[in-house]
Amino acid sequence: MQDKDTTTSTFFQLFRPILSEDLWAHIYEKVPGTDKYVRKLKTVQLFELLIHAEMQTYRSLDEIRNSLNDDQFSQLIHLDSISASTISRRLRELPLEITQILFNSITSQVGREIGFNSIRQELGCLYLIDSTTISLCLSQYSWADFRKTKGGVKAHLRLKFDGESTPDKVIITPARPADKTQMDQLVVDEEGALNVFDRAYVDYRRFDTYCGNGIRFTSRLKENAIIEVIEEFQVKPGSHVKKDQKVRLGKEGTTKMAHEVRLVIAEDLEGNPIKIVTNDFNLSAEEISDIYRYRWKIELFFKWIKQHLQIKHLFSKSKQGVENQIFIALITYCLLQLIKLKTAYTGNLLAIKRLVLTCLYETFTNFVGKLYPKGKRKSRGRRVINHAKIFEETVTQVMSREYEDLYYSCEIL
Repeated sequence: MQDKDTTTSTFFQLFRPILSEDLWAHIYEKVPGTDKYVRKLKTVQLFELLIHAEMQTYRSLDEIRNSLNDDQFSQLIHLDSISASTISRRLRELPLEITQILFNSITSQVGREIGFNSIRQELGCLYLIDSTTISLCLSQYSWADFRKTKGGVKAHLRLKFDGESTPDKVIITPARPADKTQMDQLVVDEEGALNVFDRAYVDYRRFDTYCGNGIRFTSRLKENAIIEVIEEFQVKPGSHVKKDQKVRLGKEGTTKMAHEVRLVIAEDLEGNPIKIVTNDFNLSAEEISDIYRYRWKIELFFKWIKQHLQIKHLFSKSKQGVENQIFIALITYCLLQLIKLKTAYTGNLLAIKRLVLTCLYETFTNFVGKLYPKGKRKSRGRRVINHAKIFEETVTQVMSREYEDLYYSCEIL
């Protein structure tokens, strides 16, 4: 899908995970007729164009169209020019199944790169569940029901956290439905999984079901919750955990839970009490408290994609076009995350994004060299990181499969 002389570029290394011939053979099999009658702007080119637009945070279709005035970019995606109306139509008509297949493929690749680490081994794999709302003009997005005078869409997200934050599943709905309506579709029931969510997902009936099915969860409890204390557990002196109890929640005769759960009351950084409910009785109270603090990672994730990608300014007014754009933003995040993982970079993802854009048409070797600049210091003093060695090893690892296995073989979920 790329000319031989472009495969050493940073551009190709960024897009390489979604250019697999096996992946696209799978797409053509699942969605027959893909690109059959498309004369211009094939589906692969559409994704390249929109992922580039996400990284550049373009706010309009005209900006996307004008990006092809860059001769280097135009040559890399083999597209001289395209109209804004064609981009809009292709995004609107793009089958959501194709976008979801790409999303599942790229998240699978990120999972393989991350592997297992200390957090997963000690606490199990954490799945953080929450939603974010994107406000829209109701007159232009009449399908996006939210309030009387405002429209909006809600992205219900499951974030997999085992040292790195990776989007694992997303459900896009109009903004009006409550978060808990999508709860059952986002909760993970695999062995070792621990689902973490906030007060918006508190539902005693569902909690009873999860307890009965062995699905682990941790949530913050609402302040007005009716609590029956069954047993007090001892807490460590000087701990930020003030109480550890076995309780039963709900009102007698109406909402009371059949199963007993655990209530951990801890203090936040400002000394305010936080009530955390869980059905895990094996972890320590301090671990339960720390796990709930990891929930903040999903808030940071939402903040990052809204600030550094483009999901607040939408390129389509149709429901399918909006859903496609949100999925493409998440795919873009994962592509950047893969670059970070493959280069073993320990800095923040924004630095990766900025440098990728700077070095997009340069060789990947130059990109890694700028990511790990060789120090000018000649002293033989203390050295924490050997940047030169990391640079050489990274380039070797990434480029070694360039001709033996040009494309990744993708495991489609």
